[in-house]
Amino acid sequence: MRTTKNPAQHRIRRSLVALLAGCALLATAPGAALAAPVGTDGTGTHSIAGKKKVKVDAKLDKSKVKVNEKVKLKGKLDVQAPLRASGTDGVTSLEPLVVQRLVAGVWVDLTSTSCRPNGSYQLKLSFQVQAEIKLRVYHPETTLYASATSSVFSLLVI
Repeated sequence: MRTTKNPAQHRIRRSLVALLAGCALLATAPGAALAAPVGTDGTGTHSIAGKKKVKVDAKLDKSKVKVNEKVKLKGKLDVQAPLRASGTDGVTSLEPLVVQRLVAGVWVDLTSTSCRPNGSYQLKLSFQVQAEIKLRVYHPETTLYASATSSVFSLLVI
């Protein structure tokens, strides 16, 4: 074992060892949390596998509008077959839906609404600039349902 003559160097070395041990503990903590059977159904399956798939449908009532003219966006949120049996069907929940616009290759949120599973929704949109706008409707992942997006559709604002 190496001995240090200077007590200050000894304290620094101890502090570094303690710091490294703490970092090693933090590095293994997230992996341990993922390996724990949180939200399992007794088979070791994580609760994320129990999310139901949804399908988002969306369409505009017009494909071409004038600047500031309102256009209706109508759609439906359909629940697909669940990934595994679930004790709740979530039919009474309101699920979030976000209308997004493609800007320079990035989807940007425009507005949002909510919809019951297996229900329909309707929004009115208007735009203040002339452009061809690419839109989609996005359903973010929730505790009951997986994320989903509608197909991309275009609106010409003249």
